[in-house]
Amino acid sequence: MSEGSLEAPVRHPIPWRDPDFYNAEKLDAELRRVFDICHGCRRCFNLCDSFPRLFDLIDGSETEELDSVDSADFKPVVDACTLCDLCFMTKCPYVPPHEFDLDFPHLMLRARALEAKQGKIPFTTKQMTQTDRNGKIGCSVSGVANWATKCSNHLTRPVMEAAAGIHRDAALPEFKSKTLTEQAGEAGLTADKNAPAHGRKAVIYATCFGNYNNPAIGMAALKVLAKNGVEAEVVYPRCCGMPQLEQGDIAAVADSAQQTAKDFGVWIDRGYDVIALVPSCALMLKFEWPLIVPEDEAVKKLSRATSDIAEYLVDIAKNEGLAAGLTPLDGGVTVHIACHARAQNMGQKAAEMLRLLPDTDINVIERCSGHGGSWGVMKDNFEVALKIGKPVARDVKKQNPGHVVSECPLARDHILQGAGRLDGEALNPSSAQHPIELIARAYGL
Repeated sequence: MSEGSLEAPVRHPIPWRDPDFYNAEKLDAELRRVFDICHGCRRCFNLCDSFPRLFDLIDGSETEELDSVDSADFKPVVDACTLCDLCFMTKCPYVPPHEFDLDFPHLMLRARALEAKQGKIPFTTKQMTQTDRNGKIGCSVSGVANWATKCSNHLTRPVMEAAAGIHRDAALPEFKSKTLTEQAGEAGLTADKNAPAHGRKAVIYATCFGNYNNPAIGMAALKVLAKNGVEAEVVYPRCCGMPQLEQGDIAAVADSAQQTAKDFGVWIDRGYDVIALVPSCALMLKFEWPLIVPEDEAVKKLSRATSDIAEYLVDIAKNEGLAAGLTPLDGGVTVHIACHARAQNMGQKAAEMLRLLPDTDINVIERCSGHGGSWGVMKDNFEVALKIGKPVARDVKKQNPGHVVSECPLARDHILQGAGRLDGEALNPSSAQHPIELIARAYGL
């Protein structure tokens, strides 16, 4: 094996059913093996906060080597990993098939899985992962929920910080009174039979965020697909399990994967493609689920049939051609390429899609926003998250475009929040959060 592992990265199935996976001594040995390699390499120093914490931990020890570091001090390193996968996909020279066989994110997942098995995940943290239950409740009382979660609410946000550990200044997504599945059912959209891509059929996976918090993304996708002749339906059986994965509850993710794959299998057998609205969810369906339940044929079939929404529209553009009618967008667009979009190894599909707009200036930022899913809103992480995302916020502030979008809408809001802390005039971009909303806008939909 040559140094640098020039072959394509290979990921092993996650052996979460193996008792050795939860063996504390064997896990500690693997953590020490990997941490020693990382300490000697340091290529990932500018990614998430895990690596600076690791390097400072070892450098500040008695011998300045791993042998003098207590294993109990590893937890902050594990906690700082956001499972963005960028170290595995873009930085690490020692990923499989290299003989070092290093997969840092999945090792951090293993450490969290042991914590979960030992009952060390805080109760409030576990409740935050129940996105479907929380979404249904939030939508049913959206007015009260949105009032309570506003950063400006000095009555409820300090209480949330004390009780749930959510930083009082962290922007939280709103809940909508009508879910995406409800709005889609009322829309009555029909596919344009004259569009070049007429004949395609797709089922849109709403995702928990798209269903409960921002149905506008899904409605924009539906309208754009209908304009381009695609017969589309919105389906939302349940959350993809990314929140549970972040907390090491792999069994819950496996259950969600197997049930959801069966639900979508009916559509796939009828000739429908599957489209995910949010890159984290697309990553789960495409890559993480097949590694968690590698023996499940339905999960494999769903993985092959799934596309990110930008990836799907670019595929239409390349093969059949888009429907006519796109118009320029004033003010220019800054598009942030989300980490979980990069981890899908599909290229900058959001930017590629937006460059289909005529006479529109497109600027691309391909760097971590620092948000990291639920990680970035927690009291212990929020300021660190803003620090990690500061270069992105600085670029957005400098460009001051008419539109700021990200494939991850939560990352987009986090970027704007970071930019708002910088000196200078306040940003006032359009309300669009996701690139597909700008395509819909350019079509006049």
